[in-house]
Amino acid sequence: MAGDGARASPIEEGTRLLLEDGHAIVVQGYARPGRAIVAGENSVPLSDLIRAHGVLALPHYINREVNPADAEDYQTVYASHEGAIAAPTAGLHFTDEVFRALADAGVRRAFVTLHIGPGTFAPLRSDVVEQHSMEAEWYVIPPPTIEAIAHAKRTGGRIIAVGTSSVRTLESHAVTGDTEGFTGLFIHPGFRFKLVDAMITNFHMPRTTVLALVMALAGRDKILAAYRDAIRHRYRLLSYGDAMLIL
Repeated sequence: MAGDGARASPIEEGTRLLLEDGHAIVVQGYARPGRAIVAGENSVPLSDLIRAHGVLALPHYINREVNPADAEDYQTVYASHEGAIAAPTAGLHFTDEVFRALADAGVRRAFVTLHIGPGTFAPLRSDVVEQHSMEAEWYVIPPPTIEAIAHAKRTGGRIIAVGTSSVRTLESHAVTGDTEGFTGLFIHPGFRFKLVDAMITNFHMPRTTVLALVMALAGRDKILAAYRDAIRHRYRLLSYGDAMLIL
């Protein structure tokens, strides 16, 4: 373990990381500082090695060992594609029962995919918010969702995004017109929303890009007031915490 004030050196390209069963993961390079590109040795699929040896990455503030139930509990009921490093936690509030109640109330739902990367959790690296650079993440908006968006806009309906990842996906599409690709869109106060009318989100940490996005939609003063109220009433923050609806 590095001493106080020390920084870990990057693992050199070509380094083999040995696993308990004799397989190895090879460092092939770096996409950017701190973001290694790795692959299974001898063409062994990395996904197979992850399933065999990986441990679910619970948030650091959940101070306990991972247990088997976490694989289901720390996941949305509608997840269907592998690729994200973390669950889109605003969606943890939804159950099949909630979806049935929404359908009975006439609320339509549609799905997007954004493979959340570590950049989502990186703190703001500059005192000037606008100077922060987001890491790109891959998103996909399927044709039924494009049709649902068009229908909502045509009929005067509202688009309510569940989570900051959904917001970034939808607004990236609005900016570029692309239904699939990498997005490095950083949404912060001053951003003009083109698709999203409202959102459901968790209470987030200070100095994070997700909090900047929430403030962009609701306004800084309203969000600070909401957080003061949440703290006063002892709401739970972060992944397994309470949620708020921003209209």
